[in-house]
Amino acid sequence: MNRANFKKHFPVIDALQSSNWNLENFEMLVDGGLDAVHVTLAYWEGFAKTMQVIEQWNHWFETYDHLILPVHSVADIAHAHESGRTGIILGFQNSSPVENDLAKVEVLHDYGIRIIQLTYNNTNLIGAGCFETVDDGLTQFGCEVISEMNRLGMIVDLSHTSERTSRDAIEFSARPVAITHANPLYFRDVERNKSTELLLDLAASSGMLGFSLYPLHLKDGTDCKLNSFCQMVAEVAELIGVDHIGIGSDLCLDWDNLQLEYMRSGIRPESESDVPPDVYWPDYPTWFRKPQDLANVAQGMIEIGFSEEDTAKLMGGNWYRFLQDGLTPQ
Repeated sequence: MNRANFKKHFPVIDALQSSNWNLENFEMLVDGGLDAVHVTLAYWEGFAKTMQVIEQWNHWFETYDHLILPVHSVADIAHAHESGRTGIILGFQNSSPVENDLAKVEVLHDYGIRIIQLTYNNTNLIGAGCFETVDDGLTQFGCEVISEMNRLGMIVDLSHTSERTSRDAIEFSARPVAITHANPLYFRDVERNKSTELLLDLAASSGMLGFSLYPLHLKDGTDCKLNSFCQMVAEVAELIGVDHIGIGSDLCLDWDNLQLEYMRSGIRPESESDVPPDVYWPDYPTWFRKPQDLANVAQGMIEIGFSEEDTAKLMGGNWYRFLQDGLTPQ
């Protein structure tokens, strides 16, 4: 499927990529036909360090304005589509930049942040992460942060959040929430994937699930077949409804193993020799290794029986509708 065919249905949105961004990767986003992509600015960083990362993105927006533009609302996604560029939705995979100061949520919104994942694997001031053995759920501070995000028009992300904390957040949030990048637990039984019960709760609250293409979230990992992935998507569409699903590829390009260890533990080793042997970037399946390969995913959905209309919803239409409301201040 070439770019022209892939782009005939507007929009195309990937709800999570975490690459080491550079000119080549921005060019691949545009060549891949992406109208918008949610990118990660923080994993463990505090407020001050995150502000430095925001400054770097502002520099990229100026330097590469022929390729990318910041997304503050869906009007920016429409503008990106019309101008042949990719809209960048700035987000965090942890609420660590908020620190213990509720006022920082509005400051971060003012600087363009539109998505905050409540926890990143471990427990923080908001709630428990998906790797914790003790899950005490959402905290009072977590409720206050969600309320402020609801007010401002920021998306609550539960991708790395624990089961109970996720359910608490779904119940407490006055607006629908998202799991931007994960798969059902039955597809691969790992901590990061989500139970059927949680997915049903998510859909019942008009939330969104973005399917992950990260190998550790896939059945058979690197060897996962496109048909297997697409069949899983079809099963989830039957379970929770085709209007509640999209793509959140979790594509990570051009990072070394030092960065991977930092992402997982919050500690950056001094050299490769200090990285544990079980910490290394797995290969993505051959049918998805770069943004342009989203076209393979779209073709796979058509081949297993999705209509063109439902494929368009899956490849970005549902995210566009969800963001249209979710990014609008109350």
